[in-house]
Amino acid sequence: MEGLAERLGVGSRHLRRLFIQHLGAPPSAVAHTRRLHFAKKLIDETSLPMSDVALASGFGCVRRFNAAIRNTYNRTPTQIRRLMHQKMIQPENHYLFSLRFRPPYQWQSMLTFLAARATPGVEAVEAGSYCRTISLNGSHGYLEVSLDAANNALAVRVQIAEPQLLFPIVERIRGMFDLNADSAAIAQSLGADDELSARLKAQPGLRVPGCWNGFELTVRAILGQQVSVKGATTLAGRIAKAFGQSFSGPHGLTHIFPAAEALVDAKMEGLGLTGKRAETIRTLAAAVRDRHIRFENIVEPDAFLEKLCEIPGIGPWTAQYVAMRALGEPDAFPAGDLGLLRAVNLRSSRELEKRAEAWRPWRSYASMYLWSVPGAGALKRLAAKVQIVTVESSDAAAAFD
Repeated sequence: MEGLAERLGVGSRHLRRLFIQHLGAPPSAVAHTRRLHFAKKLIDETSLPMSDVALASGFGCVRRFNAAIRNTYNRTPTQIRRLMHQKMIQPENHYLFSLRFRPPYQWQSMLTFLAARATPGVEAVEAGSYCRTISLNGSHGYLEVSLDAANNALAVRVQIAEPQLLFPIVERIRGMFDLNADSAAIAQSLGADDELSARLKAQPGLRVPGCWNGFELTVRAILGQQVSVKGATTLAGRIAKAFGQSFSGPHGLTHIFPAAEALVDAKMEGLGLTGKRAETIRTLAAAVRDRHIRFENIVEPDAFLEKLCEIPGIGPWTAQYVAMRALGEPDAFPAGDLGLLRAVNLRSSRELEKRAEAWRPWRSYASMYLWSVPGAGALKRLAAKVQIVTVESSDAAAAFD
C-alpha cells in the first residue's frame, strides 16, 4: 500500500479513501478480488497443478489460495475443476484463455491495422488471428489471438514455460486489444461531432490498438517517420532479424524483437536506416537500459512525454503516438499528423488542436476513426470517381486502375 501510494504521489490513507469512494472497497480488497478472478480462470481454463495456480494468481502459498477459494466459492479448487467446461488437454506450457469485452468490437479493423504494421518474423496476421513472439523476465514464448464472437470475447492461446508470468501476460493482452474500453461512453461523447458521427455509425466499437512492448513500439514509430508504413515494417523486420534472438514458432515466427540492451551499440545503418534514425534508436535504447525512460507504471504522462522528446529525433508526433499505443492514453493526440489534417480538411496542427478540444477525453479514439473510417465527404469523392470510370471507355478505366 505504501509503495503504491508513493508511486502515485499521495498518502496511503488518502489512497484508501479514494478507492472506497470510487470503487466501494479498499485497495487490498480490490487486489484480492482480482487474484481470485484470475485463479478461477486458471482453474477453469487450464490444467495447471493447483500449486502453480496459487503462485500464478499471486497468492504466494497454496494454503492461502485454498482458503480463499473455499471461502468465496464454497468449494475446493479441485471440486471446481471437476465442474469446468474445458475438457481438452493442452500441450505442455500452452494455455487457453477467454478474454471478454463489452460489445461492439471492430475485430476486423483491429486486425487490418496490426497486419499493416506487423514486424516480419515477430508478428503475423493470418486466417483471422494475430500471433507474435513474446519475452518477459527472460522467458520466451508466443501468443495467438482470435475472435470468439459468440461469447463477446477474444480466444487467446499463450505458450510460455513459466506459469507465474500468465497474469501479467494476460493483462498486457487486454491492453494490446483495448478490451477494457467503454464503447458506449466513447460513442456518446464523440457522436456529437458531425465529422465523427457518420464514422461512429459505420464502425461502432473501434478500439485503439496497443502494443506488447513500449520500447518496441517506440522503435517502430521512429522508423515510421517520413517513410511509408510498409517501408517502416520492412526496416523493423531487418532489425529483428539482425539483433533479435532466434525463435522457432508457428505462423513464420522466427525472432524475438531485440531488447534495449541489444540496440545500444547496434550498427543499423547497413539495414537501410539513415544515420540520424539509427542514432535516435541507439539513444532511446540507452535511455531505456539506464531506466531514464520507463514504459511501465507511468503516473505522470506529461513528464514521460517530456523525457521522450528530449531524445534527438523524437518530436511531438512520435511522443503522442507512443502515448496513444504504448501507454494506452485515451486522450493522446498527434495533432501534426497529415492524415488527421486531411480527414478534417484543415491546414495546421493549431487549427486541429482547437477543433479537437471537443473530443476530449477521447482524442485517441477520434484519431482512430479519422485514420480508419472514410468520412461522408471522402465517400462522395470516391463515388464520383467510380462514376467517372464507369462512363469512360474501357481503355481509360484500365489506365485509372
